Amino acid sequence: MNAPVHRSGHVAIVGRPNVGKSTLLNRLVGTKVSITSRRPQTTRHRITGIVSEPDAQLVLVDTPGFQTVHGGALNKMLNRVVTDSLGGVDVVLFVVEAGEFRADDRKVMALLPQRIPVVLAINKIDRAKDKRRLLPYIARVSTEYDFAEVVPVAAAKGTQVPRLLDAIKPYLPEGPALYGDDEVTDRPERFLAAELLREKLFRLLGEELPYAATVVVEKFETEGGLRRIHATIVVDKPNHKAMVIGKGGAKLKDIATQARLDMEKLFGGKVFLEVWVRVKSGWAESLKTLKNLGYE
Repeated sequence: MNAPVHRSGHVAIVGRPNVGKSTLLNRLVGTKVSITSRRPQTTRHRITGIVSEPDAQLVLVDTPGFQTVHGGALNKMLNRVVTDSLGGVDVVLFVVEAGEFRADDRKVMALLPQRIPVVLAINKIDRAKDKRRLLPYIARVSTEYDFAEVVPVAAAKGTQVPRLLDAIKPYLPEGPALYGDDEVTDRPERFLAAELLREKLFRLLGEELPYAATVVVEKFETEGGLRRIHATIVVDKPNHKAMVIGKGGAKLKDIATQARLDMEKLFGGKVFLEVWVRVKSGWAESLKTLKNLGYE
């Protein structure tokens, strides 16, 4: 009898901002490895999530939404992350939002590498106001590119996500698993801690806080099951600092508490978290500063 075929490979998840790429990645992996918020461009780094099944292992690479409107050093660097991530993958997962196919979607589509299978995930089908329009929309979008597969999904609810996994698997090369069965990401805990704190920053301040805010973990120490984390929130202007701290420090306390609870859940142990806020004007416009803050 022939041994069962096992497949493994890298899958780049691409799309314009706010189509739900990070939510889809987390749903595919089964746990949070990429932060989410309603703000565009929440994802700023190349995030890897690992899905291990008996017949396949998918190394999913979440990327920032490709920015076609705003310039600046930060957005240029994020766009480079997207284009670099498309090199050396086995499959591309192109995500669009159900009912919409904009000029920005076509700009991302123009980046898709030739001779690599592209699977189209039509996300947020649960939000479609008129479900009768979904089938004509799917048929129309399917003609935009020679997609290997087209799968409608609702990442937030998990609808058809197993089907999406099954659609990707046949296009992966045959080979052994690249990571252990219990691994869900190749990112270290220090990086994940910074991302979880940044997520709470964006979620709790919403549109109040301008885009120019980031998080740096200054110290990350492990003592048995306890993690001691010292982090700094970097903002662009003094009034942004006041927003983050809030009246009597209430907002900062709320941000830190929610981030700590998520860290404890992800790391499986107690976390002692201290957070400061620092002003560094123009950090998002300086390539040197971006690199010092961990952007690559």
